Amino acid sequence: MILYGLTDIGTARRENQDCYGLRLLDEDISVAVVCDGMGGAQAGNVASTVAVNAFLSTVEEMYEEKGPSVDPAHMLHTACRRANQVVYEMAQANEEYQGMGTTLVGAYFLRGEAYLVNVGDSRCYLICDRGIEQLTQDHSLVQLLVNRGELTPEQARCHPRKNLITRALGVDPEVNEDLYRTHLCGGDSLLLCSDGLINVLTDEQILEILRRSPGAQAQCNALLQATLEQGAPDNVTVVLAQMDT
Repeated sequence: MILYGLTDIGTARRENQDCYGLRLLDEDISVAVVCDGMGGAQAGNVASTVAVNAFLSTVEEMYEEKGPSVDPAHMLHTACRRANQVVYEMAQANEEYQGMGTTLVGAYFLRGEAYLVNVGDSRCYLICDRGIEQLTQDHSLVQLLVNRGELTPEQARCHPRKNLITRALGVDPEVNEDLYRTHLCGGDSLLLCSDGLINVLTDEQILEILRRSPGAQAQCNALLQATLEQGAPDNVTVVLAQMDT
């Protein structure tokens, strides 16, 4: 498994409120997480950074205690809830941080299996021989409208309220996360990203860029460059997890 990530402020923001983290827990066991913060002043940056650190430290502590026998779904659930608690308590204790929150998408890789968790509209995609597949579902207003048949996915991409999310870490004392599991074959990749990528590039463009760039580092650089060339009005974060062939 090869893990690589990049984050960039983009062309229009004054600060980068995205944050990501990667950890190798054992020879073939690893974890990755991407958070996209929200809130005024420095609050969004604080929320995403605190959430990433709390999430990763919880995963590491649980893995150190139980090793590969730890239940992945329970571990991700616990790590997500802990990240929510830390961000929420910090927001309540500091007036300058009130109202801050963050999305979170994370993946735990265990011998050809990927266990996923998400809150908000940061995403995880599977890239394989069949093409590109979105594995997580956004917690957003436009996704609710798509689910109801009131919008097509194409209409949702340009909807004026596409950035309105319905779930976030740190906003409430408790949070409900979604959990997923997928099998990975040799040569498959998982892409974790903030909405700064997918609001600029379509799934088809992402797939085309990944297929013409060799290796996780080159692919992350190519995705970032393509986003910047098309304006990158938001912060952009991409993390690629690539299975050995």
